Amino acid sequence: MMFCIMIVAFKKKTITVLKSLFINSGLLGAGFQMFGSEEKLNANPLQHLFEIYVEVSRLAEAREDIQRAAQEFFKKLECGDKQTLALWQHFKTISIEEYEKTYQRLGVRFDEYSGESLYHVKAQELVQMIDQRGLLKKAKQGVGVVDLSPKGDLTSYAKVVRSDGTSLYLTRDIAAAADRMEKYNFDKMIYVTDKEQCTHFQQMFDVLKILGFNWTERCQHVPFGLVKGMKTRRGDVVFLEDVLNEARSRMLQNMAASKTTKELEDPENTAEKVGVAALIVQDFKGPLLADYEFDWDRVLQSQGDTGVYLQYTHARLCSLQRQCDNGTKIQFNPTYLQDPQAIAVLQHLLRYDEVLYQVSEDLQPRHLVNYLIMLSRLASIAHRTLHIKGSLPEIATARLLLFEGISSVLANGMKLLGITPVDKM
Repeated sequence: MMFCIMIVAFKKKTITVLKSLFINSGLLGAGFQMFGSEEKLNANPLQHLFEIYVEVSRLAEAREDIQRAAQEFFKKLECGDKQTLALWQHFKTISIEEYEKTYQRLGVRFDEYSGESLYHVKAQELVQMIDQRGLLKKAKQGVGVVDLSPKGDLTSYAKVVRSDGTSLYLTRDIAAAADRMEKYNFDKMIYVTDKEQCTHFQQMFDVLKILGFNWTERCQHVPFGLVKGMKTRRGDVVFLEDVLNEARSRMLQNMAASKTTKELEDPENTAEKVGVAALIVQDFKGPLLADYEFDWDRVLQSQGDTGVYLQYTHARLCSLQRQCDNGTKIQFNPTYLQDPQAIAVLQHLLRYDEVLYQVSEDLQPRHLVNYLIMLSRLASIAHRTLHIKGSLPEIATARLLLFEGISSVLANGMKLLGITPVDKM
């Protein structure tokens, strides 16, 4: 698991945080020392580390020696043991290399790769500062906490240090937030994670306020829901690479079976782009916080509120322009766009800026997705009724420019969602 941070300070900076690597580092490190394979690690790093973690977690439930080994590994990591840190850095380096391959397929680029391991020293300094200010309290079993209760009776608190003195990931997140403020002086820092971490970030922001960081209000958590029922041919445990491969494979099959598919120079590349569009639209078309059931057949439908439909509409408009643009320049006259279908399209196009502003305000991409889907529907209606061939040159020019405008906005909107438009499919 990872999460993404977006820092806004005149210029956007995106950071991906390799959170789960450090949270479960004790178990994973101990597990690799027990039955890890360097050969398997180099061949398929994420798969091998996942298999190790599953196995060692299963064994740790019944074996105290594995639990102690995990605690010892974590303690060495926090204390800066060179051999332990070197192994952990190895995990991190090869994992990032694998992540980047997947990110490249999605058109995603991060400015920085961060991790909690960078903040274990600052986390200890933070605990000392909390203690010096008299804010560090002892809870059950010697755990160090910060009291968050209104009456100061520890009915609500945030754990910041274990009984053995090692830090918790809340502590490291707080230290990281302070470090990023010092480094970037951000106007806004947005954390994007699954909704199961809502309590974590609420406690984090509460502790930051208690510590007197007046920039805490600039921090925001944007949670997203869970995808249910997603499976690939490899089984129930799903890696993003497997999902992308499955989407491409299924899209290739659908394209081969469709009578409307054009002859393509690189069908696999087109299937990749359309498959990614299908996944992104499925994920973004509803409220981010909502869970949803995943269904491959529905996601890859060529009609309806799908990414495939957006791509098909864009490709169809590009084809229309190739067929009808004869290079003749006739002055555009908007009075030839008085048909109800043209007016409906123009009115919808006028809402584009408004929709983008709405997305920037509440950080919900569904507004843009739904706008583009409606634009595609209006384009389809206009395409059936506003004929270009056989019309007077002035009318044909006006209608062609209207369709070019639709294509331009559709392509621009898809790019904002992380989708690469296709011009033929």
